[in-house]
Amino acid sequence: MVDTETGELIERRLDHSNGEAKKFYAELQKPVRVGMETTGYAQWFERMLAKLGYELWIGDAAEIRAAMVGKQKTDARDAQHILDLLLTNRFPRIWIPSPGERDLRQLLRHRHKMVCLRTSVRNQLQALAMGQGVYRKRKLWAAGGRTELEGLALDPWASRRRQELLDILDRLDPCLAELDRAVAKEAEQRPAARCLMEQPGVGPVTALMLVLTIGPVERFRRSKQIVSYLGMNPRESSSGGRQRLGAIRKQGNSMARFLLVEAAQTASRYDDELRRD
Repeated sequence: MVDTETGELIERRLDHSNGEAKKFYAELQKPVRVGMETTGYAQWFERMLAKLGYELWIGDAAEIRAAMVGKQKTDARDAQHILDLLLTNRFPRIWIPSPGERDLRQLLRHRHKMVCLRTSVRNQLQALAMGQGVYRKRKLWAAGGRTELEGLALDPWASRRRQELLDILDRLDPCLAELDRAVAKEAEQRPAARCLMEQPGVGPVTALMLVLTIGPVERFRRSKQIVSYLGMNPRESSSGGRQRLGAIRKQGNSMARFLLVEAAQTASRYDDELRRD
């Protein structure tokens, strides 16, 4: 910590578990600016600083490390480096969503995990059916397919597995329906999401995820920057006038990329149907 008026530099190692850190920050005189690297486990710290009325800057971890001279890494050196970046106006500050937007991201991620769980359960039930010579694909989840699945003659443990998987599936379906309604409601309240949903293949889930991931679109000067931010740009290894492009970089929000790929596939099927018509 440095006092910008007197130039006094104070170094302290704080213990967060016993309340020492909270007491230390509460005694500081405003205005206070705190800089830290991006991390997924410091929301409690952000809430504490916000409650105290302090300004928190969160920086890109990769850019912070790239600006460091030397390879030796310790907590003290990292803190000194971040302080130097703040004092010299070189701190690579990034955009951070609001607490409400972060909570909506949890809604989308929870829904995504539940969908993955349902897919896993359905695949296991499909495997049980195929082992008995029953191959119905999506029809297995219709009323007739469900009746056929429940009527299969299975050995005792296989029968128990089938029943417990069906019970899990029966609990997941209403849960996902409730989550879908919540996502659709939130998407309808955002003009940017409604605009995105006008595109083929983009539904409430994809639209809301993009809005919450990209944030204020004005912070991007070109569309290529958004592509790079989402990790959709290809790797490049060019030499001697020959351009070589590889797979996408996969940096950034993995779920946003997953949903964009799904949207592209849906739009492609939509275009194929229009051509056939």
